[in-house]
Amino acid sequence: MNDPFPYYAWLRESDPVHREVTSRGTVVWQVTRYGDVRDLLADGRLSKCPAGRVKAAGPAGLQQNLVHCDPPDHTRLRKLVNRAFVPARVEALRPLIERTARELADRLPERADLIGDFAAPLAFGMIKLVLGVPDELAGPELRGLLLASLGGGQGLDARLHAFLTRLVRLKRQQGARGHDDLLGVLIEACDHEGQLTEAELLSTAYILLLVGHDTTVNLIGNGLVALLDHPGQLERLRDDCGLAACAVEELLRYDAPVRTATFRVAAEPVSLRGTTIPPGEVVNLVIASANRDGGYFDRADDLDLSRAPNDHLSLGRGRHFCVGAALARLEATIAFPVLLARLGHPRLAIARHELPWRSAPVMRGLKALPIISTRPSAAP
Repeated sequence: MNDPFPYYAWLRESDPVHREVTSRGTVVWQVTRYGDVRDLLADGRLSKCPAGRVKAAGPAGLQQNLVHCDPPDHTRLRKLVNRAFVPARVEALRPLIERTARELADRLPERADLIGDFAAPLAFGMIKLVLGVPDELAGPELRGLLLASLGGGQGLDARLHAFLTRLVRLKRQQGARGHDDLLGVLIEACDHEGQLTEAELLSTAYILLLVGHDTTVNLIGNGLVALLDHPGQLERLRDDCGLAACAVEELLRYDAPVRTATFRVAAEPVSLRGTTIPPGEVVNLVIASANRDGGYFDRADDLDLSRAPNDHLSLGRGRHFCVGAALARLEATIAFPVLLARLGHPRLAIARHELPWRSAPVMRGLKALPIISTRPSAAP
């Protein structure tokens, strides 16, 4: 759905706890108001573990990770992953992100795809660095394989599992022990400390590679479309780089890179607005709708880059708050000023309604973002 926001507005007003039955007979509850979504994001009655209940979306063999588990397993895995995303380690990446963003922007032709030519190589390059993916396995086909996993596909589980197995085997051969990258830390924890299983190692590598870059790609793509729709706000940001951090929060709110929160299922009865959600039924917390709830945000459908406070839910809440939030924010805060300085007065190269939005159920982002800039390419 290219523009889901009118439908979300109707749900918030008419049926904020909306029951649906999928073609496979699965009952799914769509929760759309801000207060309900905020509270349920941190509610222990909703389980993240699909085992023995309804299967979560994504590769069936790669769901043993911190996105698809509850405490104590979640606590154990989160503690391992957190090591790579502490503020000091993320901030240390700033010079590299700045240099990479400038180099990518300088190579943009007059007509460019800002997803494939800028956002994806920037964000994917950073998460590959954080994990320590060897160059020989870091080709462009890897991102395509990861994105395909969001929609499933015949033989996809086996292909992803084979790639991840090869990745971990190569890291072990290179001597992962003592490495300063996250994958090396996870292999050490698996092989020598017994803190996670081989299945958890592969699954965690998968989810970090996928979500660790796709959130930022969508943030940059959705955000630039929002700015093009609001040229006055685009000019504000181009004229005042000091506005970037605040602007990123508003762009996160306005068109969230994550449409709904990741998989949750009721582990016990949940009463909400006179309705009881029975155990075993899926609960979709619609973040994109909550962020546009006029009952919480003033002028919720307006883009205001200086909005403060801005308590959006785009990066989650509670124990499942996005582990890479600091990295995504830093990348976007650097990317937007660099892009706007390079593009001059950009415009879409296609009609607005022709933008190719992906159909993934959780993430919201573009397949491509064709842009025409007003400044010549710096590339030879």
